[in-house]
Amino acid sequence: MTAAGLIAVAAMMIVFPAQSLTAALRGLSIWWDILFPALVPFFVIAELMLGFGIVHFFGTLLDPMMRPLFRVPGIGGFVMAMGFASGYPVGARLTAQLWEQRLVSRDEGERLVAFTTTSDPIFLIGAVSVGFFHDVGLAVVLAAAHYGTSVAIGFLMRYHGSRPLEQAAPKSSGAFLFKRAMQAMHRARLLDSRTFGEMLRDALQSSLRLIMVVGGLVVFFCVVLEVLTLSQVMNGLYMAVNTVLQSAGVPPELSQAVVNGLFEVTLGAKSAAGAGAHLTLASKVAIAAFILSWGGMSVHAQVVSLLNRTDLRYAPFGIARFAHGILAAVAVFVLWEPLSPAKVAISDALPAFSAENGLYAGLPVLFPLSGILFIGTIALLCVLHAAYLCLRPLLRRLRM
Repeated sequence: MTAAGLIAVAAMMIVFPAQSLTAALRGLSIWWDILFPALVPFFVIAELMLGFGIVHFFGTLLDPMMRPLFRVPGIGGFVMAMGFASGYPVGARLTAQLWEQRLVSRDEGERLVAFTTTSDPIFLIGAVSVGFFHDVGLAVVLAAAHYGTSVAIGFLMRYHGSRPLEQAAPKSSGAFLFKRAMQAMHRARLLDSRTFGEMLRDALQSSLRLIMVVGGLVVFFCVVLEVLTLSQVMNGLYMAVNTVLQSAGVPPELSQAVVNGLFEVTLGAKSAAGAGAHLTLASKVAIAAFILSWGGMSVHAQVVSLLNRTDLRYAPFGIARFAHGILAAVAVFVLWEPLSPAKVAISDALPAFSAENGLYAGLPVLFPLSGILFIGTIALLCVLHAAYLCLRPLLRRLRM
């Protein structure tokens, strides 16, 4: 079946050579203009942080928070922060590396990769909100829906897999916990034993190999989607999606955006933004939130390629992505009115982010947002852990 499908795609590429080339160039532009500068620095930094033991430092420090909240080791807090700040497929890459180092089990790895695979803020704000919708204020609604429901998926995924016997976490003061975190970082650095030059070389080599795979998958899915559309193969899928959207009360004009988004995030989000002037902005943003959270088959293929060397299964990840997309779309409608004042205020406060000035005018502000989101994620974990400690006595009474 797979071989027949590939032969059919190859035949359609021969029938539509000019359109296939145009689609390939479009995918290459997406990779070079957006994905390469947004992902490569984080790939390299993540590799260096693993080598220096900084990941192990965060793992020990966040362990008392991550285990009761998400049933993953504390090192998952670093993966969560990096995944939110860097975007797909960084969470899957780090999870695969932790599995290879035997720092997470299969169930823990499947929980972790399911809710740490998100869009990065540069793409969400710069490409989608500014580039496609021409309104930076929409980033408030999109970010709240996208990242907020990702945390909700993390809570839901804690029920995935076997449940071992509960082990009481060792009680220790903050000073002692910090000391243990420093010791874990020191041990990891000694075990690595590479010089900084060797680590930087290895980080660059592995990062460039990965970004080439990411780029190849984006170009491939752009071409496949284009030839399937030209050959009318997509009409049946459009009709099926249209039927589902109508039953859910979503305008049928957005069916093409949903189908495009099932394959590739950028194409789907762009189609949602240009779906039609008569459609409500909230419905188009909701579809964009679904597409961002689902990730597209291009992102799914990237994740599968990264998890290929592990025993982590795709099915939990795929189910979690679909659930994340549905929750994010619903969250847009729920948050639309409450966040409208913030949306207007940000649009007025950041005039540099406009369609006239283009995306690159705002890049000096966009890049620091990744660091802010990383720190904000760690702070969010602290707040959630504090809330858990306050609610734990009540939860125990309810169980009894």
